[in-house]
Amino acid sequence: MIKIALFASGSGTNVENIARYFSSHAAIEVAAVFSNNANAYVLERAKKLELPSVVFNRSQFYDSEWVLKQLNDFEIDWIVLAGFLWLVPHQLIQAFPKRIINIHPALLPKFGGKGMYGDRVHQAVVANGETETGITVHFVNDLYDQGAIIEQKKVPVLPTDTPEMVAKKVHALEYEFFPSIIERTILSE
Repeated sequence: MIKIALFASGSGTNVENIARYFSSHAAIEVAAVFSNNANAYVLERAKKLELPSVVFNRSQFYDSEWVLKQLNDFEIDWIVLAGFLWLVPHQLIQAFPKRIINIHPALLPKFGGKGMYGDRVHQAVVANGETETGITVHFVNDLYDQGAIIEQKKVPVLPTDTPEMVAKKVHALEYEFFPSIIERTILSE
């Protein structure tokens, strides 16, 4: 069985969607949820889904191998960032080469980089008069949102769309496509 760890910083809607998608999968299992936010609602979702969760602080993530040890204890094969806001440290990228996947709520390379997440992205898309947006699933490297792109899915942005309307369209893409893209990526390795 291939084990994945889901990393999240917030409410965890993508985490729940991914966990449900893989709940009876023959080859892939969600083994744990990791969060850098002890107050994140994702931890409640993990509890309801009966998934173990691990909470860590900045020092444990960047200045030690504590998080890596936790991943090894769960025998994790892949990491999936599902609304995780910190830059992944080099030691984790080295430990999981081409086995860390992220989702970004825009069509990279547009609207990526440090500080570009969530509503900020959708506001920028509307402010720039974009005619389309979407999701980008990509491998993680040492820079925000610059790893090799695995797949993108697009939706139109209408001149009358607000950032909230764009967010709903992008969330729909995330829920529909992110789990199956994860599955294809892992099984093709």
